[in-house]
Amino acid sequence: NSGEGGEDQARYHLGTRWNNRRSAIKQVASGRFGVSLDYLCHADEIQIKMAQGAKPGEGGQLPGHKVNVEIAQIRFATPGVGLISPPPHHDIYSIEDLAQLINDLKALNPKARISVKLVSSSGVGTIAAGVAKAQADVILISGYSGGTGASPLGSIHGAGLPWEIGLSETQRVLCEQGLRERVRLEVDGHLKSARDIAIAALMGAEEFGFGTSALIASGCVLMRVCHLNTCPVGVATQDPELRRHFQGQPEHVITFMTFLAEELRLLMAELGFRNVEAMVGQSERLEQVPEQPEGAVTVNLHHLIQAPLETGLSRHGLSHAPHLPSYHRDDAWIASLERDLAEGKTPTLEHDGKVHNTDRNVGTKLSGWLAQNDAECAPHRLQLSLHGSAGQSFGAWLHRAVVLHLEGEANDGVGKGLSGGTLIIHPSQQRNPEQALVGNDAAPVIVGNAALYGAVAGQAWIAGSAGERFAVRNSGVTAVVEGVGDHGCEYMTKGTVVVLGRVGRNFAAGMSGGIAYVLDAHAAFAERCNRHMVELEELDDNDQARLHSLIKQHVTHTQSARAWHLLCNWELWWQRFVKVMPREYKAALQRYPHLQAQLEAS
Repeated sequence: NSGEGGEDQARYHLGTRWNNRRSAIKQVASGRFGVSLDYLCHADEIQIKMAQGAKPGEGGQLPGHKVNVEIAQIRFATPGVGLISPPPHHDIYSIEDLAQLINDLKALNPKARISVKLVSSSGVGTIAAGVAKAQADVILISGYSGGTGASPLGSIHGAGLPWEIGLSETQRVLCEQGLRERVRLEVDGHLKSARDIAIAALMGAEEFGFGTSALIASGCVLMRVCHLNTCPVGVATQDPELRRHFQGQPEHVITFMTFLAEELRLLMAELGFRNVEAMVGQSERLEQVPEQPEGAVTVNLHHLIQAPLETGLSRHGLSHAPHLPSYHRDDAWIASLERDLAEGKTPTLEHDGKVHNTDRNVGTKLSGWLAQNDAECAPHRLQLSLHGSAGQSFGAWLHRAVVLHLEGEANDGVGKGLSGGTLIIHPSQQRNPEQALVGNDAAPVIVGNAALYGAVAGQAWIAGSAGERFAVRNSGVTAVVEGVGDHGCEYMTKGTVVVLGRVGRNFAAGMSGGIAYVLDAHAAFAERCNRHMVELEELDDNDQARLHSLIKQHVTHTQSARAWHLLCNWELWWQRFVKVMPREYKAALQRYPHLQAQLEAS
């Protein structure tokens, strides 16, 4: 499992049997670090991490001194600048939102299983039932023990619950609601022995995750200094001197897992089971130790080990193929490109058609296909023009070869994970130019919430306003928009955002990188900006030239009356723009001159 930190592209491609460094499971967490199109396409399983057992409800933080050049490249960030992982996924506020992300990922990589990681807690069974209905393939219940040494001490010692509590409830609820066959159950949380595995299987788990124990087999000594970059055995550090101390070998983990399996076979023989599958869900074979140690408080474990109410249905999941969407708008485009390849033609695609709000993640399945067939396809730019109201996740993880042009409007999640593609969105009918004047501030809302969430590369030209959390966790996209709701550019780490209209509250919260240019027509922006990590600056000559170029391109792509008005009265308006510059990012640009040169070139 890659974890939430992304993965080096050099590891993506499968090598020989003994030289395969690719992580089979790619994780999608709230920070979306390194979650690009290529990252997701090179996975056998994609895991949506809703939370972590060791620190439920909290996000992570990587101090700037640990963000070296390699990590910055993998995470699309800046060396030396700290990274913050938000507590929630900003595109998941309900089970329906989770179902949408699952649908997005299945469209992008149809061959991968989709798993959802939940924290062991009271009531997790109800949540797991919703996850099963959302068509996940695997549900992971994560216990409080184990986990990262970088968790806050309060979380390590006072948060989370044992995996047994969450697993037993999840198994019982799924069985009683007739949902158990739809998913496989996995469990983790400091599994150390074959006895732990046997108990987990009897409680309903079919798959078992190992983190801390595998690290210990590799040489970890549990110093709990992962966040300090001082790991003495070279496991959790970027210090090259300390990394030389690492003595771990693959054979160490292989030996540990082999002994686990041998011990589990002995336990299975005692219980009378021929294989692990036969053990799954047989919780009646568990019983509480009748005599507690002296001084211990007797705990009633009846609810943990009771069997589900008899429903006549299976107590374990089936090894089925992943649930796949039956129809996708991109299927016709993919078929056209496949015909071109079969006939030896250069793959090209031009399309003009209507889109409906039931058409979800338009362009995403096409992007996944292009990424998988990049070597043989290598297409020219694919021009796709649509009109109407697009559904959720329009242009999500859009491939660099695709220009997606929409005349109309789109729902939430526009361009999330954008991976090099170009998005152009403008109203179906340009309003009266007088209504588009900057002083009015009433640009029509044409894209929903969380647009460009976790976007890593590409361009977005939006001739209208966006909803809340525009460009949250943007890590490389250049975007021009004519107004944003609350929390714009939240947790942004790279890229450039230009706002030609009104902004909502809490702009730039947690913004550690990238630059934003905001039109402050009424001198009210300072009150709406969260200046905890950023400074507000006046534009210099380089900023003015760059801003003028971006607005000019915006006019070219969208024919925006608002942007055209700004250009026609440039000497009047450019001085009303405010530059939002993160302090750490500014220091990094001064420390690494080549980054400043790249920024000016872009």
